[in-house]
This record gives sequence, C-alpha cells and structure tokens, in this order.
Amino acid sequence: MPEPIRVVVVDDEPMVCAHLRTILGSAEDVEVVDDANDGAAAVEAVVRHRPDVVLMDLRMPGVDGLTATERICAVPDHPAVVALTTFDADQYVLRALRAGAAGFLVKSTPPQDLIGLVRVAADGHTVLSEEAKRRLLAASGGEQSARERAVRLVRDLTEREVEVLTCLGRGLSNAQIAARLHLSEATVKSYVSRMLVKIECDNRLQAGLLAYDAGLVAK
Repeated sequence: MPEPIRVVVVDDEPMVCAHLRTILGSAEDVEVVDDANDGAAAVEAVVRHRPDVVLMDLRMPGVDGLTATERICAVPDHPAVVALTTFDADQYVLRALRAGAAGFLVKSTPPQDLIGLVRVAADGHTVLSEEAKRRLLAASGGEQSARERAVRLVRDLTEREVEVLTCLGRGLSNAQIAARLHLSEATVKSYVSRMLVKIECDNRLQAGLLAYDAGLVAK
C-alpha cells in the first residue's frame, strides 16, 4: 500500500477542523496528521509533521492564514497549501496565491470533491477550476511593487519563455500551449519548469499572476 497523503487542517473554529478531519478521514489514502487553530500553530505543525497538504483558513485572529502561508511557502520543499475561504475569490485569496498557495477551496465544497482536490494538490497540481482561475487572473490588481518585480523578472527570460509565460497568463494547458507555439508537450513542460525557477514562482498559477503584473496579458 502506498503511503497516505498527510494533511494538516488549519481553522480557528474547532468544529470546522473536526468536520474536515471526519471528511478526510473517510478516505483510505488520506491521513489528517494534525490540526491547528491559528497560523503560528500551523507553521509548527508543518515543521513537526512534514505534511503533503495544508488546508489553511485565511481569516484567523493572531497570526492569520495569509502570514502562515507566506512562512510555510518560504521553506524549501514545502507542502501544498490550499486556502480555505467562506467566500469566492477576493484580494485576500489573491495575496495567498501570490505567496505560493496551490489554490483555494470554498468551505462548502462537497465532501467527495474535497477529498479529490486534496489528492490533486498532493500531486502538485493547482486546486482551482478553470473558471475561477480566469476570474482570479482578471482580478489581479497588479500593485506597483508587484508590477516592478514582475517586469524585472521577465527581463531575464528568453523570447520563447516570454511566449510560454504569456500563455500561462491566459490559463492555457501544456497541450494548448504546445499547439499554439508548435512545440511538443514535453518541450513545453521543460520550458515551464525552467521558467518557474527563473521567475521565482512555485506554480503555474503564480506565474500566470506574474504575467498579468508584467503587462504580458491584457485584462
């Protein structure tokens, strides 16, 4: 049997933690190794347990989920952090995604969908529907500091890498990018992997936000 997906649940409401623990515990391949009620405890739990996925409530008293996400994502080989929110995409969620979160989930997500999305996050993929992704990218405010950083990082890319980054900003998959640029999917994957390192992004969604900040994609 493969090792189960190790999850830390973070929410300031103990009943929410208990609810999520019950849902995730019903899956044979998922194990909730700890829960935490604030951001500081979440960081400690990640250091202690080295989970694969963290479900992170963003709005908490004390050290909030955004700060905890920033701290966790600054650590090498960090787990996938998935933001939990009662609402839909907003600027707070955007800030978490910029910090390196792998996506976001609304707390009302059906149980079986939640389990499936935890598996997706553990596999290293973005936890976000295509519609939500497009809405988030379009809502990217592009603060002055973010724009300046994005422009600086893009300057170091080759012409082809800029084309690939622009495609990520438009929400295209590797297959779609390959068709548009007349490349193989393997070549696109290689470009994306190298480019993420150069532009200091953890995932494709972060890169897509950076493409908007750099002005590569029109709103």
